[in-house]
Amino acid sequence: MLSRVADSIYWLNRYIERAENVARFIDVNLQLMLDIPNPALQQWQPLVLTTGDLAMFVERYGEPSADNVIQFLTFDCQYPNSIVSCLRSARENARSIREIISSEMWEQVNDFYFLVQGAIANPPPDLHNFFHRIKFSSHLFAGVMDATMSHNEAWHFGQVGRLLERADKTSRILDVKYFILLPAVTDVGTPLDEISWIALLKSASAYEMYRKTGLHRITPIKVAEFLILDRQFPRSINFCLRQVESSIYQIDGHPLGDWHNPVEKSIGQMRSQLEYITIEEIFQSGMHEFLDRLQSDLNHISDRIYETYFALKPLR
Repeated sequence: MLSRVADSIYWLNRYIERAENVARFIDVNLQLMLDIPNPALQQWQPLVLTTGDLAMFVERYGEPSADNVIQFLTFDCQYPNSIVSCLRSARENARSIREIISSEMWEQVNDFYFLVQGAIANPPPDLHNFFHRIKFSSHLFAGVMDATMSHNEAWHFGQVGRLLERADKTSRILDVKYFILLPAVTDVGTPLDEISWIALLKSASAYEMYRKTGLHRITPIKVAEFLILDRQFPRSINFCLRQVESSIYQIDGHPLGDWHNPVEKSIGQMRSQLEYITIEEIFQSGMHEFLDRLQSDLNHISDRIYETYFALKPLR
């Protein structure tokens, strides 16, 4: 298939997944603020930190208040990772491959885009319902794609984009919570600490599944283990990388373990590490340091995917 097509469907899915995850983080923080009556403890800056664009935010908005952060992450057309910008980019990628995707996919991308565009002109009175609709629209797109598009190379490139983005955002929100979210060390182990860990699980739609696995106590080590190493939960980092590896092998047509290009090797090495490392070893080496290396490895995989499949190479 054409590298242009592969690139567009890859980024179409990444942008939609990114918009969904930003909506998740904001919505959960809105709900968390209801459980924290002291305004001094209400924290919005960590949400900007998950994006890696805090400097841009401070330059343009200054104070990380609720209104400023929501505007920046949701409606700011000049910020490339805001929800509205992600959906604009997703729509442009979908437009360029109309002949590849199904008409139902194109319709859903448009509906999703105009949902957020309409909210710019007419701010929604109920933000919780608005962000819920964003998450549902992303789920609907994924379901429409699975149900109406042949599961061929193009579909697998879409899967790779969606799941790499999901793994990256799960690692970032976990890193922010573990490293800086609590206002003081003295809050560790307090009800405030437990509330914020529950909020973290909810931001990944993991709270119910965490409970149903028999893990009744909310502890940092168990939450981290579930979101990093669980092999069955679809938003855990390990699950995402296993599915990415499977799709890459489907694209290349090589059997598992037969490394023929840098993408296969990089994903295989990263996935193998997650298969055999324990959560105790992660905590002993440093959770922040581990997640920082993991995010670097994910960026490395993204670079290898671009170089291997999307970059135009001169004809010899």
